Amino acid sequence: MPSFNVQRYGARGDGRTDSTKPFLTAWSLACRSRARAMVYIPRGTYLVRNLVFWGPCKSHITFKIDGTLVAPSNYWSIGNSGYWILFAKVNRISVSGGTIDARGAGYWSCRKNGGHCPQGARSMSFSWCNNVRLSGLTSLNSQNMHVTVHHSSNVRIQNIRIRAPSGSPNTDGIHVQSSSGVTISGGTIATGDDCIALSQGSRNIWIERVNCGPGHGISIGSLGDYVNEEGVQNVTVTSSVFTKTQNGVRIKTWARPSRGFVRNVVFRNLIMRNVDNPVIIDQNYCPNGRGCPRQSSGVKISGVTFANIKGTSTTPIAMKLDCSRSNHCTGIRLQDIRLTYMRRSSASYCRNVHGRRSGVVIPRNCL
Repeated sequence: MPSFNVQRYGARGDGRTDSTKPFLTAWSLACRSRARAMVYIPRGTYLVRNLVFWGPCKSHITFKIDGTLVAPSNYWSIGNSGYWILFAKVNRISVSGGTIDARGAGYWSCRKNGGHCPQGARSMSFSWCNNVRLSGLTSLNSQNMHVTVHHSSNVRIQNIRIRAPSGSPNTDGIHVQSSSGVTISGGTIATGDDCIALSQGSRNIWIERVNCGPGHGISIGSLGDYVNEEGVQNVTVTSSVFTKTQNGVRIKTWARPSRGFVRNVVFRNLIMRNVDNPVIIDQNYCPNGRGCPRQSSGVKISGVTFANIKGTSTTPIAMKLDCSRSNHCTGIRLQDIRLTYMRRSSASYCRNVHGRRSGVVIPRNCL
């Protein structure tokens, strides 16, 4: 396999030399190779600005990182483009190992202080890509979302480690939108927003063995941002642990008109450790009461199973199913749930929900 070492084209692993051009040169050569090729980043710390790796390429590309990539200390350097490291229109790409550190602290501070800030950069993104493998990556201190998968298919993310402070704004761990066939398995995500967020058009998603926390849990949504929105369907979240998160598993939709939907979703075999809202459907999301003219969500939620979910809630209402008054939730199934609050039984809240229960369900079923 031809290997294109970024150092051969001028990259220096000293943490100070701008190595953006050598990275792009190595990619260009590998992308033109008729044989399967590798872009190799050896040990060292490489300072890089915005990197856009365009395809399509002539063959499969392996992007192997043994070193660390760091963003410039001035957050404006990458913050205006929306992306730091972007793979676009690439088919057959494997990214493995390494650490990327976006040094987001200065940007978060700007956001919190209400200053004039750029839009913020997502650390590693895959857009319009097919047959993607991402494994063993460590992503630190993203300005915005850490890893995004948009308009892509057949994506496997394995054993990823994501870390940002719990107070960092909008630093979703993994964000999926308008994509199908996405598998996320193994890894630890500790961040300031959703560990994993599935947005409009997410289909055939499998999530397993994720350690989430701190953060806002694993969410479908928010959906219903506009009327003609793609739905979310065929999602499984299993064998995962949530520790001190704001939410556990959540479906969230705006309280406004939409033709969107959520269907065929399974949340099962989950452990909650001191989670604020372990199980939640919120169809009345409307921050500050603005932009929701009818105060009712048009997103149709059906066929959602919560099974074998155990652990502790930090709030009395461990299970909140608050559905739309104009589009009731249907086919909701509760099976073998045991959630306690301060060593006592917790409570549940249901509104506009239709479904059934089986096995032992604590808190007491409110369907």
